[in-house]
Amino acid sequence: MKAISFHFDPVSPYAWLAFQRLPQALEGLSYSVEYRPVLLAAILTHWGQKGPAEIEPKRAWTFRQIAWWAQRDGLAIETPAVHPFNPLPLLRLAWACAPAGRTPSRHVCEQLLQHVWQGGADAGDAARLAELTVRLAPVRDPAGAEVKAALRDATDAAIADGVFGVPSFSVDGRLFFGMDALDMLAASLRGDAWFDGPAWDQAGAPRPGVTRAR
Repeated sequence: MKAISFHFDPVSPYAWLAFQRLPQALEGLSYSVEYRPVLLAAILTHWGQKGPAEIEPKRAWTFRQIAWWAQRDGLAIETPAVHPFNPLPLLRLAWACAPAGRTPSRHVCEQLLQHVWQGGADAGDAARLAELTVRLAPVRDPAGAEVKAALRDATDAAIADGVFGVPSFSVDGRLFFGMDALDMLAASLRGDAWFDGPAWDQAGAPRPGVTRAR
């Protein structure tokens, strides 16, 4: 059985679509998934990137693309009333629902993602967040130092593993980025011969070239 780490932030629509598609994409394979909520903003800051919603043409494209993908694949998605929003309360709630040393369950992650991407409401609305918290009944204090540290550690670990965006999937020391990487992830788990030879390393080898001044 292969162990997959699924790094995600509920602020990302691609994370919600990938979450829905994952069981179908990996159907027939033996695997387990460890869901690891991370703070995308911290990851982007580390790598010196802006989020898609911070670049207007990219924001517009992102929401057009996810709307098209959703209708093509029969996936459920509705853009929240406010985006981007601060995902910290949701991320901390996710980790608060997991006992110390454990990661959040698929059910908890699904509830958080649905909170954002179903219904079209404001994901940061205090009353909605309070209702979600009561429903999920966290076993730890979402505002406590232990939970904040768990989120920070998960984000730092993701960066150390090379995660630069979400959703990202880690398995067998390899990183697969984005919803559109699910087929590639599945091929790897099925033992596609391409992954057994030098092709993976050769394709990712650096090519010295022109660098842009910051």
